[in-house]
Amino acid sequence: MQPRGGVYTVGDFMTGKEDLHVVKPTTTVDEALEALVEHRITGFPVIDDDWKLTFNKVQKLLNKTNGQVVGDLMTPAPLVVRETTNLKDVARSTKYRRLSVVYVEGKLVGIITRGNVVRAALQIKCEIEGKA
Repeated sequence: MQPRGGVYTVGDFMTGKEDLHVVKPTTTVDEALEALVEHRITGFPVIDDDWKLTFNKVQKLLNKTNGQVVGDLMTPAPLVVRETTNLKDVARSTKYRRLSVVYVEGKLVGIITRGNVVRAALQIKCEIEGKA
């Protein structure tokens, strides 16, 4: 894989939305836990019906549900990146296990995980060594 303009981007290595497991703020915690175990994942984006990440709906849900839905437990304002974000910038961010990848209007397009970054590093290293 050749980098675009000499730069590898998040879009080159992210998991696209067609392969994502997502939940909505109204998903029950039990359903979410079952999905985590079933799909062997450690978390997922929380979206609305238009595939937009949900940030500001948490407080409203807290008032209604007493801790029974995903909206009560999700990160209220997660860090997001774009497909065009330089992969090196994401690789330097050791604080996060996964970052949501969004279009400009906030719609989810994929996620980039630590596993994606590790696979990318190995692939890039092999490509470089193959050219040497």
